[in-house]
Amino acid sequence: MMKYTCQNKRILISVSNDLVSDQRVARVCQSLTMAGYKVILIGCIKKKRQPLTCSYKTFRFNLFFKKHFIFYLEYNIRLFFTLLFRRADAQLCNDTDALPANYLAALFTHRPLIFDAHELFPEVPELIGRKLVKKTWENIENFIFPHLKYNYTVCHSIAKYYQQKYGTSFEVVRNIPPVIPFHNSNEQVELIKEKKILLYQGAVNMGRGIDWIIKAMPYLNDCVLYICGDGDELEKMKLLSQKMKLTNKVIFTGRIPMEQLNQYTVKADLGFILLEHKGLSYYYSLPNRIFDYMRFKVPVVATDFPEISKIVRTYNTGRLIRRYEPQYLAKIVHETLKEWEDEEKKQRLEKVAQQFSWENESKIMLKVVSKAINS
Repeated sequence: MMKYTCQNKRILISVSNDLVSDQRVARVCQSLTMAGYKVILIGCIKKKRQPLTCSYKTFRFNLFFKKHFIFYLEYNIRLFFTLLFRRADAQLCNDTDALPANYLAALFTHRPLIFDAHELFPEVPELIGRKLVKKTWENIENFIFPHLKYNYTVCHSIAKYYQQKYGTSFEVVRNIPPVIPFHNSNEQVELIKEKKILLYQGAVNMGRGIDWIIKAMPYLNDCVLYICGDGDELEKMKLLSQKMKLTNKVIFTGRIPMEQLNQYTVKADLGFILLEHKGLSYYYSLPNRIFDYMRFKVPVVATDFPEISKIVRTYNTGRLIRRYEPQYLAKIVHETLKEWEDEEKKQRLEKVAQQFSWENESKIMLKVVSKAINS
């Protein structure tokens, strides 16, 4: 990793989640720590407090309100005062929902503000159809984004979108796993044997296509589906599985700590990246799991969206689809599993994955941070 002159500079990093399973934020914090920065990561508790094991300091608000717009209001108010009265040389804000507090605190303290856009926030599926809330976040971006100087995002499509809309430049730091994982787990995971392992890993939220996979499971008798994650749609997906009498074929693990998730990925035969076209955020997204699957020689069945298809087509990492009828999806799954029984293909996938690493991506992030602090 490249060395940067940071002289023990202190960075306050904030994000509006509970820090447990946010791999991108963890990678950023770890890279900054390894480069010599002193990091304090600020988040919140949404359900119940889960333990964290980090090489950097963390702080989480126990908020009164756990969801909806009032959650973001309380979070930003408390975050603003925390940022205002903590000593630091820079602030790093993750996503638009933490930006109001960061922007105001940076103005008052004259600190440089670094912004990491994980997505097109006003275009997330949860805001589509909620015109007033969506407009509020758009107005926040319209006001603040033209003033941002030190920025990076997850893919070229989002960087281009913001450049065209606001004239604000964004570097691209893709969400790719490290060659050597930062976390290792001694706990061994036992999966159902003598079945093909299908894996969905990520947030169980609206527009993730999880219901499509569940509805295809009756046509996949030789497979079992593991859903590793949590989110607003989790209970709905569990009810769907129960209604279809698939409780033995669809396994919900809940949220898994980052150090354990790789044990599921490495044992999978096929992974899913199925997103609905519910706003530009999903359409332009480049999910980190596309690289996680590649690293562990797992082919994918994925939605034919620009950034996803660029990887799948260029490096032949699986199948792209535009239809999601249960029988059709099951047919694609069977064909992909059969195609990837060839061990040589899997070995090639592992070699392709060596072209991508967080170690390389983090160099771009570190340059942005160094530029901001040295300004």
